[in-house]
Amino acid sequence: MANHGALQLRTAVHNAYTAAAERPAQKHAFPVGRILAERLGYPADLLDSLPPVSVEAFAGVSNLAVSAALPVDAQVLDLGCGAGLDSLILARRLGATGRVVGIDFSEAMLMRARKAAATYGVKVTFCEGDAERLPLDDASVDVAFVNGIFNLNPARSEIFRELARVVRADGLVYVAELILQEAVSKPDHFTEAEWFA
Repeated sequence: MANHGALQLRTAVHNAYTAAAERPAQKHAFPVGRILAERLGYPADLLDSLPPVSVEAFAGVSNLAVSAALPVDAQVLDLGCGAGLDSLILARRLGATGRVVGIDFSEAMLMRARKAAATYGVKVTFCEGDAERLPLDDASVDVAFVNGIFNLNPARSEIFRELARVVRADGLVYVAELILQEAVSKPDHFTEAEWFA
């Protein structure tokens, strides 16, 4: 994809996720909210305990944060944290012994995440940043979670390089993503609507 195409896609994705953060109850090109979270297997009682400001703008593709292996004192990265639902779950699972950093490129989503963390009573550091240029030190993360960003960012190689840079050699990376079940006829000419299909 040419630089112009990548920038166009980035702008479209940013606008789409900002709209989902600002108006989660409206119709979007992708599923958003509690019904999606329940469909992905997040327990209803867990969702009931989380701040609605985070649940109503959830836009992930898996529930890995609920049950993935998590060392007691882990330094955890939630990359593409959105409204912070997974970050809150991870922080609650870690308690006071670990640390969670959530990174997203949508300030509107991060505003929701910060408000949710304050309401939920957990300490999570939320940072605005790009997945392909993480604002983290080398080997500073024990466990990284990536809940559905690769299909929306053509800089996949750079994202994997950044994960390799920030995750310790013996660390863990959990990635969940949507995949196509059949080939696309013109893989270099997606419309904006097709990126979210």
